[in-house]
Amino acid sequence: KFSNGERKRKGNWGSPTAGCKTHVDSRPGVELVLWSFVLSEGRFRLLYKALIDGGRKTGTMPKNRAASTNKKQQKRGVDFKKIKRKIGRRLPPPKNTTNTEVKSKAIVLPEQSVASDKVGLAVSKKGLTLKELLQQTSHHNARVRKDALMGMRDLFLKYPEELRSHRYAVIEKLRERISDDDKMVRENLYLLLKSVVLPACKEDNQGPIISMMMVYIFNAMAHLAIDVRLMSFKFLDLIVQYYPASFFMHAEKILQNYEYILKSNQFYVQDKGKLRNVLAGLVCCLSLLPSDKKEVDTSEQDALREEVLHAFEPDKPTESVEFSIINKMLKELLPVLLNCFQDFTPSIQGTSQLDAQSFDCMHSILQSIGLAVRFFIYGIRKDKLESQRFDGRHEMSVWDNSISSILLKQLLRLFPLKSIRDLSEKDGDRYFILNTLITEIYLCTSEWMTPSADLSFKFLAFVEYVLKISDAESGKSVGEKHLLLLIPFLPKLISAVAEDWKDRFLQAFTNTFLECSADSKIKLACLAVIEEMLLSKEDQWYFNSGSGSLDCQISWMRELPQLLIQLGDKHPTSSQAVLRLILRLGQYSSVNAFLASEYDRMQNSLKKFYSIHSEEGNIHIYWKCYTAGWKRSLASCCLCHELDEFMLRRVIEVLHSSYCAGHIQISDHVSFLMTLICRFKPSPESISYPTKETDASICNHGTFKSMTSDISACLSRIGDKSLVFLIVERVILEQMTLKPSLHNACAMLRVLVVLDAKPTKLSEQSILCIGDYLAGYLIDVVHNILEDNDAAGFVEASSYYFVPCFFLFDSSHRLFELVLKTMASLIHKLSTSVLSNEDDSALRLSSGIESIVGVLLLMHRDAKIGRLICSYKDDIALISRSIQSLLVISSHLTNILVEVFPCNQNCSDSSSRNYMY
Repeated sequence: KFSNGERKRKGNWGSPTAGCKTHVDSRPGVELVLWSFVLSEGRFRLLYKALIDGGRKTGTMPKNRAASTNKKQQKRGVDFKKIKRKIGRRLPPPKNTTNTEVKSKAIVLPEQSVASDKVGLAVSKKGLTLKELLQQTSHHNARVRKDALMGMRDLFLKYPEELRSHRYAVIEKLRERISDDDKMVRENLYLLLKSVVLPACKEDNQGPIISMMMVYIFNAMAHLAIDVRLMSFKFLDLIVQYYPASFFMHAEKILQNYEYILKSNQFYVQDKGKLRNVLAGLVCCLSLLPSDKKEVDTSEQDALREEVLHAFEPDKPTESVEFSIINKMLKELLPVLLNCFQDFTPSIQGTSQLDAQSFDCMHSILQSIGLAVRFFIYGIRKDKLESQRFDGRHEMSVWDNSISSILLKQLLRLFPLKSIRDLSEKDGDRYFILNTLITEIYLCTSEWMTPSADLSFKFLAFVEYVLKISDAESGKSVGEKHLLLLIPFLPKLISAVAEDWKDRFLQAFTNTFLECSADSKIKLACLAVIEEMLLSKEDQWYFNSGSGSLDCQISWMRELPQLLIQLGDKHPTSSQAVLRLILRLGQYSSVNAFLASEYDRMQNSLKKFYSIHSEEGNIHIYWKCYTAGWKRSLASCCLCHELDEFMLRRVIEVLHSSYCAGHIQISDHVSFLMTLICRFKPSPESISYPTKETDASICNHGTFKSMTSDISACLSRIGDKSLVFLIVERVILEQMTLKPSLHNACAMLRVLVVLDAKPTKLSEQSILCIGDYLAGYLIDVVHNILEDNDAAGFVEASSYYFVPCFFLFDSSHRLFELVLKTMASLIHKLSTSVLSNEDDSALRLSSGIESIVGVLLLMHRDAKIGRLICSYKDDIALISRSIQSLLVISSHLTNILVEVFPCNQNCSDSSSRNYMY
């Protein structure tokens, strides 16, 4: 027990050692601390004894003090304590482990002004040049590479000359990113190439660009990452779009990669969007192959193809290209495409809904199959034509029956994919498109197939259904676009079906032709079908003996004039197609009585169309009768300035052919031709030749001269030249009294010369009329040419207008004498005006004398007319004396004569001047 003082010294009672009493056992090593405030002294002894006894029984208490001391010494000697570790727990690092972690912070230092001076250089928004951006495209950080591509796009849009100057270096550096591991880098590269780089390089040499890009695209197609491989086909599609020749240069390797990627089924279900991109690229490649598909305007395309310069070759391959490798690869690819299509059929059989991605994939697969089939057919028919050209010595390719078998088993038997009557509008349109593509493949290969009667009936019923719904859905682009795929097959289909199907198809086709829009593509396709069925040598295959077929033909022909009037000159392509069909019908009507009667009935309906000025002017049609109103309309078209020279000459040719066939009277024919000669207005009115390209582009002098030559040739071949000369002479004399332009007067004189003879057929009255006119005509020609040309070049410019006059002078000396006397009288009139002091008399005198002297000079230069002048010395002397008298009145005329006649200026006496003349 502690005393109060000891308690205070030891601490408070609540502390762990408060109020404690320590009892030390007599045995060494045993100590016990008891709480005196809890137990009494007697109880403490009992507790202590129990603890001691219990320790002996359990062996925890040492038997003696020496043993306890040894145990403590043993415990102090343990150097390492063994720790039990639990399985799965990470071991702590040893205490002597060295920490190798390095911590750093970036320090941004501003660049020096000398190094960052880029004034005058093309930089991006971030101030980087093209060289720096190209370097960053190889940076290890994907974000830096992506930012570099975006910076290049901004730089090229702002500075296009940078791309034009370094396009090959840019492509060489960018192609390395085609196989980039980062998706965003590849996407930005694709956008950069599509929107900026390739459009700017489209007109350049294609060879280097193709060779640089295709190597890296093929490397990406063999990449281990599936995303990189799929993206490579997107790059291939982009290259083929801008450079179609790249497909034919690497066709075998491209088709091998498509076959391999389509065999890999691991991504069909996971990502149909990527498969859609691959299939779209395949369609783009196969669409470049030549096919047996009929085009609407093949004649125009052939004409344009002949006009192409040799330096600009078409992208499509020529006949010299060997297609055997492509043919072999497509035969291997076709089963893969069919298997690919079948992978989608279970998903659409269980549900009526067709998602957009699946539809796009199936649509592209069917398009690829159709293009491949057309290429096979093209090769067969091309070899057939070659064999006929070389008398059977050319080896012909035949249709592979295995293709028919695999198509019939894996594709055609699935038709129709779904009945569209019970589906929604969106799903119905999608299944309609797919069924249309399958039907197109069937119609292409039906010649080499023997399907079951049930399957054939399904296809025929679908074709009839498509023709019928085209009227109700004429405004929908879906029906119009895919109806165009089936319409070209109608002639072959109608010729092969039974009689009842013939009437059904003809009636449905007629309704489609009458109801569709005048300027639609369906109307153009229908016109091609009508031409093939009406003008074919095997027309009995298309029509039966019933009245239904005859009514359809009548409806077609009677619709043509109304269609032409609706089109007018606003749709030249459609108008030309209608006019071409009318032309062919007119050519063929001579051997077909039905066509002849309907063709005659059609003529009056076309007056309204030819009464307007049609830009395209395609009016070469064979008529059996021509009314006055029709000829006025035709002449109005021919006199239109917008009419092409070829079309104008073609009209004259066709009209002359109609005259030769007895459809036009001689007077009407001559009247029409002379109307063109007299009423045509050459532009510009000046008779001098254009010296600048801008003048030549708006000048139609060449067209007028060609027309004059054609009309002269037609008049000379009409028949009796004497009769034609009398008709033309009367017309020309009437027109000369109206003072026509020098162009038209020259054309009329040339026509007169062609029909005249030596001696001339002109009457005395005609000679007097023409003589008075020719003197003023020749003076006006020289006057106009001297105004627009220098004195040294007027001889060549005036020869075209003087030649017909020289021919007339040679055939009629009386006419030449009359012209000389008329010129002398004109000089006398000029002198009279000078003496009477009329206004501008001196100027008119100077110009008139200069023109008369120019006319005499040109006469003297011609060999025949020069000899003829010697026979009329008195008339020449009269002109000389008249000019000499004017020299006395106006002394400044001496300079004019000296300029026109570059002779000795010292000659002043009258004898010398007579020699000069």
